Amino acid sequence: MYSDELQKLFKSKKIAVGDAIHVESKNLSVDGELMPSTDAGNPNTVVVKLDNGYNVGIAYSKGSKIGKLKSGTGSAKFPRAKITTRQGLPKVTLIYTGGTIGAKVDYKTGGVHWFIEPSELLYEIPEISNIANIEVKHPFSIASEDMSHLEWQVIAKEVESAINGGSSGVVITMGTDTMHYVAAAMSFMLKGVNAPVVITGAQRSGDRGSSDAFMNLTSAVQLAAKSDIAEVGICMHATSSDDRCAFIRGTRVRKMHTSRRDAFRPINDRPIATVDRNLNITYTNRYNKVTQSPKGKFKADTKFEGKVALLKSYPNSDPEVIDFYVKKGYRGIIIEGTGMGHVPASTGHSELLWLDHIKKAIDAGVVVGMTSQCLYGRVHKYVYRNLRLVSSLGVVYCEDMLPETAYIKLGWLLGNNDHKDAKRLLDKSIVGEIKRRSRDDEFLI
Repeated sequence: MYSDELQKLFKSKKIAVGDAIHVESKNLSVDGELMPSTDAGNPNTVVVKLDNGYNVGIAYSKGSKIGKLKSGTGSAKFPRAKITTRQGLPKVTLIYTGGTIGAKVDYKTGGVHWFIEPSELLYEIPEISNIANIEVKHPFSIASEDMSHLEWQVIAKEVESAINGGSSGVVITMGTDTMHYVAAAMSFMLKGVNAPVVITGAQRSGDRGSSDAFMNLTSAVQLAAKSDIAEVGICMHATSSDDRCAFIRGTRVRKMHTSRRDAFRPINDRPIATVDRNLNITYTNRYNKVTQSPKGKFKADTKFEGKVALLKSYPNSDPEVIDFYVKKGYRGIIIEGTGMGHVPASTGHSELLWLDHIKKAIDAGVVVGMTSQCLYGRVHKYVYRNLRLVSSLGVVYCEDMLPETAYIKLGWLLGNNDHKDAKRLLDKSIVGEIKRRSRDDEFLI
């Protein structure tokens, strides 16, 4: 965004983005088209597109001159789809929150543009109008890494409203960076939901030839409209090819690659279902099924304790970080231990011992849970001596739960329960986040 000084100048000269302008500074004089200022750019730099197609930035300072040559076409606007209702199709609510799936490059400015309206996304993927009648909700547009539990609560309430409003299923579109956190949060907040809740996004924007946006969203809508799955999950590419998408349980999924289209993988589990290019649904795991709607309205449990930390134990790690969170009033800590749930417990370097710091936290009323950085497999509190030392302090060993899922679960438990019950329930399965036994064939490379 341009500085207040430049905005006032543009207004006084009736200059808008897209207009042809003349700019003179101390050592430079150019004519070109005024471009928007980027969020990361200097607000006092005027961005101009030259006739050769290149953009240049001219620093505006005292003595600079800017004049309007002629009016232009303004900022780029992307087409929007008209949302219509067709008889005989189920109703699906699309909750649009931003992310790469709702973005494309504006080749005029050279920057990535987030769709302002969800109907712009629907224009890109008209096929979904043949699957369901789409009702669009747009609570916000935000990068997933900028979301907090406050946004998760908003999304959960939107799902509650959609289900109570007669939707057969719900699709949530968002950025992928923290998608697995949101999937876990929705799984707990929407516990007992009697409809498919499908979270999807894209690794590559829709204007790229290799985009996964179209197939991901189409498959997600198909699941929301046609499946009998009464659970929350993520629907993304199952392979790097455009052959099928996988629907993975929300408490058993993790982003495992920065850029591959099949970045999301089930951990210690198999996908609930797959959807092929012809929209055929194949069920591949056990799942909760949609039943005849019970009397009364569905209610989301959105309470969440934000003061929960996720810590990683590693060689030379300073255990005083635990003390920091205790002093900050945190009510829960999930530790990503090594192997079966280890932290430095018997080292000869006293400053690196974690035991006393964990004990002080537990004595102060903090619920401490243990998971494994290995992701696959499960933690165990009895196999090794050091495990027994840690567990004897009152640390809850979280079986085969993912660290991110345990973190979300503890925040949700502390938001809805007292300390005693939150600790008691942490290692008990509520929405499929813990299995009684691990299977070797669920270790996927």
